[in-house]
Amino acid sequence: MSEFLAPGPRLLILGGTGFVGRALCRQLVAAGYGRITVPTRRPAHGKSLSVLPGVTVLQADVHDDATLARLVEAADVVVNLIAILQGSEAAFEAAHVRWPQRLVRACEAAEGESGRRRILHVSALGVSEDAPSRYLRSKARGEAVIRAAGLPWHIVRPSVIFGAEDRFLNLFADLQRVFPLVPLAGADARFQPVWVEDVALALRRLIELPGTAGRVYEAAGPEERRLRELVHLAGECLSQPRPILPLPAPLAWLQAVFMECLPGEPLMSRDNLDSMRVPNVASDQLPGLHELGIAPRSVRGVLAAAPRAAQLDRWRLRSDR
Repeated sequence: MSEFLAPGPRLLILGGTGFVGRALCRQLVAAGYGRITVPTRRPAHGKSLSVLPGVTVLQADVHDDATLARLVEAADVVVNLIAILQGSEAAFEAAHVRWPQRLVRACEAAEGESGRRRILHVSALGVSEDAPSRYLRSKARGEAVIRAAGLPWHIVRPSVIFGAEDRFLNLFADLQRVFPLVPLAGADARFQPVWVEDVALALRRLIELPGTAGRVYEAAGPEERRLRELVHLAGECLSQPRPILPLPAPLAWLQAVFMECLPGEPLMSRDNLDSMRVPNVASDQLPGLHELGIAPRSVRGVLAAAPRAAQLDRWRLRSDR
């Protein structure tokens, strides 16, 4: 690892031990950033980051107001990656609305000689107060909190994110390893999948461009794909794509209800089905990755870069849990 060219701003990455956070930290270190703090309640989750020069994995509970205040006080730029995909109305409200409210209050209270804290907030494509799903509606309310803040902010709206450690293509690969047929709800749902490294690069570019604050960016890949196509691509990489059985809406709903009853986080929920009713594609009405100088990679292009004989070995890397 070469020596850092400059320390850069003090960065606080909230949710940094997750899928996107790990990619972002690796890119920041490679670019020479040396003052990155990643708080986590479970230090074991950040073990792959703790070995990176310039990254401090700190055991801390960001849901404690005093702790959050101390963390924000020591930062110039705060990246918010905290979110959930499943949950009740109350859980989505807590994670996507009340949490940004607490974060904004902490950042506003920390204003002082070092200036105002800048917030980079990761949202999602398709957010709207009128969206059919709790997830998308709560994400929209969270964006409203950030926009109303008296702080410089950026918002990034990614499509579904894929990469070596994702829980999307890997899930469909797992299913095709086990089952001879894939019953698929929402088979015709539209996505514009974006590579995790492109999302991380977009966040890095925004950290480097404070003059672009106050803008919303869409992070989407170069191709629109139906869900059935993405499932087939995951199977192709295993050299054993399975037949796909699209489920009609009533059966898809019953499948989601069944999965919600299983222990642990469900693979599919009724709220997920509601989210898929909204095309997860760029509107082309907002700036995107190209405006940040990024030529996004396609799913097939990224997959083709790995030797086919490896059969998704690179994609089988698991998140630190």
